[in-house]
Amino acid sequence: MRCMGTFLGMCCLAFFYATQSFAVESYPVALEGQYANLKGVKLWYTDVGDKSAKEVVVMLHPNTGTSAVWADQSRALAKAGYRAIAFDRRGWGQSKFESEADNGALSIAQDLESLAIFLKLDQFHLIGIAGGGFAALDYAAWQQKRLKSLIVGGSTGQLSDPSMKEIVARLEIPGIRKIPAHYREVGPSYRARSPEGTQKWLEIEEHSMQKETKPQSLNTLNTLDKIGTIKVPSLLIAGGADLLAPASLMRMWGERLKGHQWVMIPEAGHALTWEEPELFTKAMLDFLNQQTRR
Repeated sequence: MRCMGTFLGMCCLAFFYATQSFAVESYPVALEGQYANLKGVKLWYTDVGDKSAKEVVVMLHPNTGTSAVWADQSRALAKAGYRAIAFDRRGWGQSKFESEADNGALSIAQDLESLAIFLKLDQFHLIGIAGGGFAALDYAAWQQKRLKSLIVGGSTGQLSDPSMKEIVARLEIPGIRKIPAHYREVGPSYRARSPEGTQKWLEIEEHSMQKETKPQSLNTLNTLDKIGTIKVPSLLIAGGADLLAPASLMRMWGERLKGHQWVMIPEAGHALTWEEPELFTKAMLDFLNQQTRR
């Protein structure tokens, strides 16, 4: 049944994709945000939709980006009746760590938990893309009781298992991480049809990670066994032209998520939410609406 559901979902997305017109230039317009004063950090976040909404969605941005990449999805979620929250991680975008001792001091998962407490969130849906997917898996295994569902898109999972590291080494193009970010992360179809959107993506990427920022480590290393402990309803979204987290790789670790759903967006590269906002949003809302109707 799961395979049939996955097949039908992919067919629906393929039809949706085929009927879209790409003549109109479209890319997210930034949202207004505010600061949450947390332990060692002033965390910049956006909070869109009815603050009393029962269903809350929190979104984690990739390493090449900030909460700005979630603007389209935040608006769509608010329109659908959800409360949508996204934040710039410690040392990214407009967030500010208090002192050098606080630079990279806590994991993204720990900052997320602090933000959830600050905003008085009980349970919520969590979405993470690319590097945000690493943190989403980390948080889901640690604070599973808080999550109603989990969506991970375009992510290797940052798995530490030797077998997975070997697979990543085989799949990754030698030297790919040394080339300009938009060539490795933005798919060729998007670069071809949207030079202005590609430039806008680059502007956000170039001002995403502050120069002095130390990367945050995971709460605990992500492993296949760790992923296997996550029992919340899950959706994996892969890009058909993703050079860093191809569908084959996501399927390998994704099989550890019990009863997960699967969607692949044709032609999308690593920057899924930016390149194909309509398709990503459709997959996201279809899945979330399934969970809220239960």
